[in-house]
Amino acid sequence: MPRPSAARFCLGSFTVAAVTVALLAVSGASGVLGVAVPVVVALVLGTVVTVFPRSGSARSAVVAERSGAAPAGAGRPYARQR
Repeated sequence: MPRPSAARFCLGSFTVAAVTVALLAVSGASGVLGVAVPVVVALVLGTVVTVFPRSGSARSAVVAERSGAAPAGAGRPYARQR
């Protein structure tokens, strides 16, 4: 299993922070248990976002690279500027 990139870690961290703030704002919880449940849910969701596979377009590029085929748009890496 490939390691998550720095971008995936950033996305997972952002997910944890955003979901925690949103769930706490919606629930209005003030007790320890009321705050702990949304935080745990946000941590699980952030872990899922960080660890599980990439989107379909990135996956197809990896499959094309492994099979020896050029990914879409690889024919012209740089556009000619005038």
